[in-house]
Amino acid sequence: MIILASTSQTRRDLLTKAGLSFEAVSSGVDEDGAKRSLLADGQSPRDIADALAELKAVRVSLKRSGLVFGVDQTLELDGQLFGKAATVEDLADQLRVFRGRKHLLHSAAVAAEDGAPVWRTVSSASLTVRSFSEAWLSQYLTKCGEEVLNSVGGYHYESLGVQLFERVEGDVFTILGLPLLPMLGYLRDRGLIAT
Repeated sequence: MIILASTSQTRRDLLTKAGLSFEAVSSGVDEDGAKRSLLADGQSPRDIADALAELKAVRVSLKRSGLVFGVDQTLELDGQLFGKAATVEDLADQLRVFRGRKHLLHSAAVAAEDGAPVWRTVSSASLTVRSFSEAWLSQYLTKCGEEVLNSVGGYHYESLGVQLFERVEGDVFTILGLPLLPMLGYLRDRGLIAT
């Protein structure tokens, strides 16, 4: 059995559309507390994504049999970790910081069995935000509202958020928060999906 240690609708949709049968469960991990601890230990945003994915996978695999995938995504700008904005006003300020600059999205996946990690991957995408106007930002926030506060970058790349960017390097699955192609390769290697 394949278990996704995430209740993210986007991740569930990606796996479903890829033809996988799986169960999605919450990991119950205190992500904010774990991030604070990892930052205090000097971990990079990329390593934090990997560590959180492992924490989620291991936590669920201690309780459930089967292959558990923990997944996490972080946003890095000039070496600094950015989290989800708490309010629309905070999001506006964050997007102004991103304006005209390049940031990285790191998407990590870790597979665990019986409480131990057995596989991992981290993929990164580089996104350059265009120099949008304040009028466009206001319109964007009005149209999207609080819906985008659940996204680490404050945008849904698969919808109106794509208009934020002038250049993107990396695969769309990494941007959406799930390194799907390496995961599918691992499942094929394990004989869990057809080759």
